[in-house]
Amino acid sequence: GDERSRESPAPAEAQMQAGAEGGGRVNRCCWKCSVTQLKKIFWGVAVVLGVCSSWSGSTQLAKLTFKKFDAPFTLTWFATNWNFLFFPLYYLGHVFKSAEKQSPKQRYRECCQFFGDNGLTLKVFFTKAAPFGVLWTLTNYLYLHAIKKINTTDVSVLFCCNKAFVFLLSWIVLRDRFMGVRIVAAIFAIAGIVMMTYADGFHSHSVIGIALVVGSASMSALYKVLFKLLLGSAKFGEAALFLSVLAVFNILFVTCIPVILYFTKVEYWSSFDIVPWGNLCGFSILLLTFNILLNFGIAITYPTLISLGIVLSVPVNAVVDHYTSEIVFNSVRVIAIIIIGLGFLLLLLPEEWDVWVIKLLTRLKVRKKEEIPEGNGDIASGLPNKSRRTRPSMSS
Repeated sequence: GDERSRESPAPAEAQMQAGAEGGGRVNRCCWKCSVTQLKKIFWGVAVVLGVCSSWSGSTQLAKLTFKKFDAPFTLTWFATNWNFLFFPLYYLGHVFKSAEKQSPKQRYRECCQFFGDNGLTLKVFFTKAAPFGVLWTLTNYLYLHAIKKINTTDVSVLFCCNKAFVFLLSWIVLRDRFMGVRIVAAIFAIAGIVMMTYADGFHSHSVIGIALVVGSASMSALYKVLFKLLLGSAKFGEAALFLSVLAVFNILFVTCIPVILYFTKVEYWSSFDIVPWGNLCGFSILLLTFNILLNFGIAITYPTLISLGIVLSVPVNAVVDHYTSEIVFNSVRVIAIIIIGLGFLLLLLPEEWDVWVIKLLTRLKVRKKEEIPEGNGDIASGLPNKSRRTRPSMSS
C-alpha cells in the first residue's frame, strides 16, 4: 500500500495536479491572448497617428502649395503617378516576410487572377480599371480644388461624410443590411453639411467649396461601392497591383489633361524653376503613406482604429487653421463639426452592435435577479433563528 501510494498519487492529489496543469495552460493562453491584443492595440495607436498625421499633413501642405503653384489638377496627376510604387513596395514586404518567396513575375501573375481567369487583359483594363481611375482622379481633384476655396478644417470634416454616402449607396445598390443607427448617422452628415454652409452665411465662395468637398466625398463613396460590386474584396497583393494599375492609367490617359490646361493657361506657370518641387513631392509622399496605411493597416490592427485617424485629423487641422488663417469658430460651425464627427463615429459601430447591447442588458438583469433572492434569503433565515432563540426564554 505504501509503495502504491508512493508510485501513484491519491485521487485528490491527482485532481489537484490536473487542475494546476489545466490552470497553467489557461493562464498561458490568456497571457498569449493579452499580449497579442496589446500588440494589436499598440500598432493600432501607431497606425492611427500615422493616418492622422499623413492626412492632415497632406491637406495643409496642399493649402501651402497653392499659394505658389495654383494648379490642383496638375497636383492630382503628379500625386497619382506615385501610386505605381504600391506593387513594388508590397513585393518587398512579401520578400522579407513570406517563407515561400516568389519571383516578381510569379507574384504578378498570381495577383492578376483578381481581374479574372485571363488576367489583366486590354479589355479588363478598360472595363474594370479605367472607370476607377477616373473616379480616383475626380475624388482627389475635387478635394484639392475645395482647399483653394475654403479652409482645411471644413474640407476635412465634410469629407468625413463619405462614410455616410457609402452606407446609403451600399444599402441601395448592394442591398446591405438596414441599420437604423446608420440612417441617423446619414441624417447627421446631411444636417452638418447644411449647418456648415450656414456658418459662412451662404456666400458663393464657401458654397462652391462645400459643394466641391461633397462631390469629392460622393466620388469616393461611389468608388468604394462599385469596387465591391464589380471586383469584390481584394487581398493585399491584389489591392497593391490594382492601385499600381491606376497609376498606369493615369500616366497613359490623363497626362494630356494637365498639358491642355497648361497651354490654355487655366493652370499656367511661367517657368519650371518656380514650381515648388519640394511641396509637390512632400504632398505625394504623405498621400501615398496615407493610402498605404489605409489599405494595409488592417493587417496589423483593427479597421475601426484606422478610421479614427481620419476623424482625429479634423481637430489637428482646426488647431493649424486657428494659428495660420482667419477662420472663425462660431457656434454653428462647432455644432456642425460635432454633428458630422458623431455621425462618423456612429457609422463605425459593427453590424451586430444591437445584439451585443441586448446581451449585455440581459446579463445585467439576470445578475440583479440573482442578487435579490440571496439578500431576501439572508433576511428570512435571520428571522426564524431569532424566534427560535426567544421562545425558550418566554417559556422559562
